[in-house]
Amino acid sequence: MDLSSTDRSEQASPRRLACTACGSEFSCSLTGSCWCSDESFRLPMPSDGGDCLCPACLRKLAEQQAAVSDT
Repeated sequence: MDLSSTDRSEQASPRRLACTACGSEFSCSLTGSCWCSDESFRLPMPSDGGDCLCPACLRKLAEQQAAVSDT
């Protein structure tokens, strides 16, 4: 299948999501240039069928998991 440059730019457009934890809206880019790729921590993708978390909720969850692993 041959993708035109228009098709590729459409695929690279960020998704507008609502955070599964707090409901706030944010952008998510699946191209590898998403805001979350700049974070210093990595969390597994949700296994419950949920979607991404907003920056604030992702950082809060990472802090909680770090505190649990420190004990």
